[in-house]
Amino acid sequence: MSQKDLVKLTIDKSVKGIRPVRHQKPYYRIALAVTIIAGIVFLYLCGVLTPAIHVEVASVTRTYPSQALALLNASGYVVAQRKASVASKITGRLISLNVEEGSKIKTGEIIARLECEDVLALRNQAVADLSVAHFDLQQAKAEYRDARASFHREVDLLAKGITTRAEYDAATARYQKAKAAVAGAKASVKAKAAALQVAKVSVEYTLIQAPFDAVVLTKNADIGDIVTPIGAAANAKAAVVTIADMDSLQVEADVSESNLEMVKVGQPCEIQLDALPESRFSGVVHMIVPTADRSKASVMVKVRFLESDTRILPEMSAKVAFLSRPLEKEEQNPLTAINPGAIVTHNGKHFVFLIQGNRVVQTSIDLGASIGDMIEVLGGVKQDDKVAVKPVAKLKDGSKIKVVEK
Repeated sequence: MSQKDLVKLTIDKSVKGIRPVRHQKPYYRIALAVTIIAGIVFLYLCGVLTPAIHVEVASVTRTYPSQALALLNASGYVVAQRKASVASKITGRLISLNVEEGSKIKTGEIIARLECEDVLALRNQAVADLSVAHFDLQQAKAEYRDARASFHREVDLLAKGITTRAEYDAATARYQKAKAAVAGAKASVKAKAAALQVAKVSVEYTLIQAPFDAVVLTKNADIGDIVTPIGAAANAKAAVVTIADMDSLQVEADVSESNLEMVKVGQPCEIQLDALPESRFSGVVHMIVPTADRSKASVMVKVRFLESDTRILPEMSAKVAFLSRPLEKEEQNPLTAINPGAIVTHNGKHFVFLIQGNRVVQTSIDLGASIGDMIEVLGGVKQDDKVAVKPVAKLKDGSKIKVVEK
């Protein structure tokens, strides 16, 4: 390496180096840290960063005062006590059907008709035979009157010695024969009248009539079907329709043998139908069937409806509450009730924690009387509202929650 290159590598101390300029104190970092801390505190106070409280939830329900009076509950079904499968007493083809499911019918009303040309012909023949019998009777009576007159003349002539004994005997025989002919003609008239009555009954058998006031439940045959009392023939129908008297509907409930002592004839009841959960029906114990079902260790109790309702139908499932006393008029209306565990009392005021999304809202309520294990709510919440039950002591207005699934 040459001298010239070494000189280039030599540091010239006469040239001053460039020193970095020191910045002033970093206040912006402090401000940023304060902002972050304030944001965290704000989010914590708002509950965003706080853990959700696991709570159990209950619904505000609609209840009835009768629940507090119920001594026993049982389930059963609505059954018509007057029910019939209406059929014909003769075999024939169905030519007319005047009802359908749901039709209301009166006693004696014609439900259906069977073909009846043959029985109508027999009836007409019976009418003609009866007319002939009446004519024969009139002829026999005329013969009887003539024979009687001849007989009385022969009696007078015989007494005077004018006629012979033979003529008298002939007149007597004729008279007795005419008398017997009249009796025979009268008997024939009665026989022909009875035959006509049979023919009329046969015609009536082709008319299927309602045995009592009822409603048609099912239609089992259609026009053109063969209807027979036995129903054993192929494609034959035994019953045309099934009917029920809706005024005879009762609930047949199974009561356990161990609880039977709590049930008495005439005891007031309240009936709830699964098909009509928002309605309650007043009833009374009509009968305790005097036999037990050994397979279920229960006894059937029949409960009669005090008022009819067109919505009540046979075979509906029902629940029966046997009450300790009849309900007062004001006790028949439903009330809004709440679980007592959801109520918090502070300074004489009552409130609940209403569930809204994933948070609770502290809501003031007005309470009424106790209804069994529930408490009546007069205001503040409504039916089907969700309220927190446990642990209400850890909650406050706006607390974040997570519902515990039961």
